[in-house]
Amino acid sequence: MLEAITKESLFHEYYAQWIKVYKEGAIRPVTMNKYRMTLEWLKKLIPDTKMCDVNRINYQQLLNDYAQTHERQTTMDFHHQIKCAILDAVDEGFISRDPTRKAIIKGKPPRDKKIKYLNQFELHTMLNTLNLGPDINWDWFIMLVAKTGMRFSEALALTPKDFDFPHQTLSINKTWDYKKGTGFLPTKNRSSVRKIQLDWQTVIQFTGLVKGLPEDKPIFVKDAQKVYNATVNDILERHCKKAGIPVISVHGLRHTHASLLLFAGVSIASVARRLGHASMTTTQKTYLHIIQELENKDIDLVMRSLSELS
Repeated sequence: MLEAITKESLFHEYYAQWIKVYKEGAIRPVTMNKYRMTLEWLKKLIPDTKMCDVNRINYQQLLNDYAQTHERQTTMDFHHQIKCAILDAVDEGFISRDPTRKAIIKGKPPRDKKIKYLNQFELHTMLNTLNLGPDINWDWFIMLVAKTGMRFSEALALTPKDFDFPHQTLSINKTWDYKKGTGFLPTKNRSSVRKIQLDWQTVIQFTGLVKGLPEDKPIFVKDAQKVYNATVNDILERHCKKAGIPVISVHGLRHTHASLLLFAGVSIASVARRLGHASMTTTQKTYLHIIQELENKDIDLVMRSLSELS
């Protein structure tokens, strides 16, 4: 039974009820956790603020207080998660005017995010240390992620029927809930549902590996066992150290895959589709340093070509 909301109700109580009614069961658990985290910040920053007291000035102060310990993009997300609830409150008459109008988003300067990835020689050296025997193991998992750029949860969810060996493709259409152990989950977004082209060597290898395995069961998760990201990262770390190369994570293999494609001249659009990014903008932002490096090479090439015309 929901408690009656009035203008005298605390704002964080209204927000708690709002996410329960409108968001619970309608969004992915990981997104729901973000709304719950926002609720905890509301309890911390404005514990005594009533619905009738929410106006432009104290809403802006709320954003300013949050921005003191968060980057601008994180503050923007915080703002968007609250704004929807506030607009509903305005429609219901609990708040007289939209206090989010013309809100100014601030935040700490973003940290330098240096993406860890391997060059082609380093990746080749590391792959040579893998124990790729006749049975599925985590070394095969590492190899497949390196060759496809899949996310960790996407690779865990792979079943034998996701492989289309005659067409040399791999269907990505689900993820595996390794955090809570609830089984299959939808992909991160609609763009994440995709087909990844496989090289002929990987096709031949996995044709034998998945033969006889249950069609609808994950090939890397045995008997619904608990899988930890740290476990696979530890295995990968040992291989990196054995190969004498920089240590990266499984997610770093995804970055490695993307960077090698970009350096090979594959278009940003194709890389974005292969990674399952929602848009090319995501790919451009993530791999900006690589794209800038490639642009510098292009400028050198253009200048050399022009100089030959004289």
